[in-house]
Amino acid sequence: MKRPLGAQISHYLKSHDVEIIFGIPGVHNQEMYRGIEEAGIRHVLARHEQGAGFMADGYARASGKPGVAYVITGPGLCNIMTPMGQAYSDSVSMLVLSSCLDETSARRGQLHQMLDQAAAARTVCDWSEPAHSAAAAYTMIDRAFEEFATQRSRPKHIQVPMAQLEAIAEPGPVRHAPAQPVKTEGAALSAVAKLVQKARRPLFIFGGGASGANVMPLLAKTGAAAICTFAGRGLVAADYPLYLGACLARPSSADIIGTADLVVVIGSELAEVDMWRAQLGHQASLVRIDIDPQVLSDSQGADIRILMSAENFAERLNALLDAGDKHTDWQPDEVRQARKKWTAEADAEFPGILPVCRALQQVMPEQAMIYSDMTQFAYLAKELWDMPRAAHWHHPSGFGTLGYALPAAIGGAVARKDLPTSAVAGAYGFQYTLPELGVAVELGLSLPILLWDNTKLKAIEDSMVAAQIAPNAVQALNPDFCGVAIAYGAAACRPQTLTELQSALIKAFEEPRPTVIHMTAELG
Repeated sequence: MKRPLGAQISHYLKSHDVEIIFGIPGVHNQEMYRGIEEAGIRHVLARHEQGAGFMADGYARASGKPGVAYVITGPGLCNIMTPMGQAYSDSVSMLVLSSCLDETSARRGQLHQMLDQAAAARTVCDWSEPAHSAAAAYTMIDRAFEEFATQRSRPKHIQVPMAQLEAIAEPGPVRHAPAQPVKTEGAALSAVAKLVQKARRPLFIFGGGASGANVMPLLAKTGAAAICTFAGRGLVAADYPLYLGACLARPSSADIIGTADLVVVIGSELAEVDMWRAQLGHQASLVRIDIDPQVLSDSQGADIRILMSAENFAERLNALLDAGDKHTDWQPDEVRQARKKWTAEADAEFPGILPVCRALQQVMPEQAMIYSDMTQFAYLAKELWDMPRAAHWHHPSGFGTLGYALPAAIGGAVARKDLPTSAVAGAYGFQYTLPELGVAVELGLSLPILLWDNTKLKAIEDSMVAAQIAPNAVQALNPDFCGVAIAYGAAACRPQTLTELQSALIKAFEEPRPTVIHMTAELG
């Protein structure tokens, strides 16, 4: 049946299996809300568009489906651009739909006016395009979901003029079967198999792009050592004797990598935030597997480049390798010594955090999905907290956004009903998106929020001191976090011992509302 295009868009999103939309209605996008309930889509009302974007991000990471957000033109889009940048950096599927003004060239001084809204959004997403007709809107939605299924995950933005949102439109076309990922194969697989079987010290490096792959059979057959990026944690079993951990960013990891006689990197950009150095450190042949051709052509100079999903590669390579144990020159003791050294380094860099980490790790449910913010607690934890499952700790690595943890965890909790979800935030970053706590209360989310409070911007203070800059802008007045949480209707506590902390976390997962657990270095 015919409806205003704003309503038809919701119905068309429903045909793409969209079940939840995060957003904030306003006078310029209210037509987009006309059809949400009728289409059978649930809407989650954020307190700020930044929160809506991070919720969509967290939902996408937890569900494996694109996160969708509705925002208004102008300030609404500007506010969600930070989450869009984060999603772009961390390869997250997000679709942002906004209104836009009907005319901007011949008129000035309009409410929410930007000089070039689409161009502004284009700086933080895969593409940003206007839809000047119903057909164009449907086509671009199709394009977005086709690319979500077949290409590297990136955010997209579609803007629709307000007059078009109000105009009566025919429904979108009947949906065909969903797109399937493209599989690229070739003789390179056989070449890699021969290299792996010949190698005496093969090393696999797994990134977040490998999170869906079954890598343990591959390691067992090859006798290879393994390192994970922060995003790759959980892929390798913590008790695997040749697992070097998630310490790729340690400078001396380059020395270990340099002793390998074959390095295979799967699903990682080897970006600055993965290594914090320009070069990986390999001396031997380098093999790269990724779904993004740009990654394969970077400055690391891979000898063999294969455009293929990590899942497909791991399965195919495993099938090509001979069965049985593979002799290796790697020794478990050298791996243990390396990990011991890196643990000591991290503990010295972030004093007082490791005991707290260990205590929480002991009682964190195995199925828990954790969302962290840019805070020293997370900096140490993502190195030393071995995850039992892949893709279950999410950190805003690429864009380095503050305020991510709470709203992203809300999105994750919405996606994973009745499964444990937790947030880890610093005292300063928490205040970026603190009002979203009200959303978690409204939704009745059992969400422990582990709040690390070192009374200042400690990481920035350390950086300024190291650069011989007076740290004169790192101290901020913090509120009574427990009091604020209670005012929102959440639970709150401030444990005094590690035992009390463990009990607080266990109890928080049982609460039918979010719980702010206020932690300080005194715990350790």
